[in-house]
Amino acid sequence: MKEKKEDIVVVGAGIIGITAALRLQTTGRSVLVLDRDDGTPRTSEMNAGAFAFADIEPLATPGIMKKAPKWLLDPLGPLSVPPRYALNMVPWLLRFWRASRPDRYRSSVKAQADLMQMARKALEELIRETATEHLFRREGQLQLYEGEREYRASLSSWDLRRAHGIDFELLETPEAIAAFQPGIDARFTHAGFTPDWINACDPALWLKTLTETFLSRGGRIESAEVDSLSLSETSAGLSGSKVEICAGQIIICAGAWSHRLAATIGDRFPLETERGYNTTLGAGAFDLKTHLTFPGHGFVVTRIGDDIRVGGAVELGGLSLPPDYRRARTLLGKAKQFLPALKCDGGRQWMGFRPSLPDSLPVIDRSPRDRRVIYAFGHGHLGLTQSAGTAELVTHLVEDTVPPIDLTPFSTCRF
Repeated sequence: MKEKKEDIVVVGAGIIGITAALRLQTTGRSVLVLDRDDGTPRTSEMNAGAFAFADIEPLATPGIMKKAPKWLLDPLGPLSVPPRYALNMVPWLLRFWRASRPDRYRSSVKAQADLMQMARKALEELIRETATEHLFRREGQLQLYEGEREYRASLSSWDLRRAHGIDFELLETPEAIAAFQPGIDARFTHAGFTPDWINACDPALWLKTLTETFLSRGGRIESAEVDSLSLSETSAGLSGSKVEICAGQIIICAGAWSHRLAATIGDRFPLETERGYNTTLGAGAFDLKTHLTFPGHGFVVTRIGDDIRVGGAVELGGLSLPPDYRRARTLLGKAKQFLPALKCDGGRQWMGFRPSLPDSLPVIDRSPRDRRVIYAFGHGHLGLTQSAGTAELVTHLVEDTVPPIDLTPFSTCRF
């Protein structure tokens, strides 16, 4: 096999990898993207399409471990671990518990807020630069609460948003909610509306558009399964069954598989997989006016093109277990209860992998083993949201320039 020599190689053609590759092109660099592309719809294409810039609070909040046992024991609840995978999760859950301590929680909120602010600005610039405003909806988002108690428990998260300059309106009657979205069951008495929330009309179309833009500007994408990385004095290399390449710099954006590549050069990350489920219903399933979030149940209802997508929840189950589509059916059943007019016939089910680190922050940093290897993964369910900001930070790392935010919280060495 002939060894190729490249300037920059990006591993992964999901939303993080493609956005980073497109941004790197603007610096005049030659970029090759490698992707295993097994023909199945990727997480970047089948998510809820939300740019959730208002979601600055990590999953690991103070007191979360008091709630976790109840959730984890419910196999169809908003956060679960399949029994067959439970022992694998113990080290991750211990780190998750540590990340929920008040001092670490405050640091994570600050880091997440900084990244969100930067990512929003970077997205707006990307939309303008690619003339793609028509691919987005700016219809806001409703977070819905069942009764006074659940609403009061949420107020601290709204205080966090206020402290970080996020615009919102709190609604305290079903009538006020109905003004934004008719047809919600009356059990939801309170809500918070974030007017600046953005949705991609279709995340698959957004990824396709960025990919085509990258290719039209001279970028290249090759299908290859990368198995390992290697380091020498003169170059960094990667190899697989059909590829052997040395490169000036390698960017690892392989999502839930990234830690396996990192381990081949001795970098270890506590990366786990949030397996997310959804069902996409056909056009006319519901007259949806805005993105709906049901935080107490861990799922959302959103428009994808003319369709309706119901999905979410967190199943920490790794990469190998078969899908448990009861979770998708459970979410759809709840959506029908909460939106009585929802038509649930003929839905298309899907399960995908979201790479998750215990503190809810991604890794965006150089490898401690070699500066020529850069990691950008672990965004959990915020990959789409943070993609443009991550691309900006990766470019600063490649160019060795000062980034606009402190990268310490996203360090490879923090674990």
